[in-house]
Amino acid sequence: MKNSENKDPLHGITLQQILEKLIEFYGFDTLGELIKIKCFNENPTIKSSLTFLRKTDWARKKVEELYVKSLNKF
Repeated sequence: MKNSENKDPLHGITLQQILEKLIEFYGFDTLGELIKIKCFNENPTIKSSLTFLRKTDWARKKVEELYVKSLNKF
């Protein structure tokens, strides 16, 4: 029996990869406008953003949702 392909667009991708792709496409300024969280608007870095997103489920969910919505734009 064959394994069916996983159709989850987040399967196999890390939070860091998601964040890097969003920053590459939108930049921190636009990302901060789309998702209003402090780690994107005040002295943003990937490291500080990852730390916050790993601890804050609601913010991580917003980032993941934006990533999925943006997949056809990348």
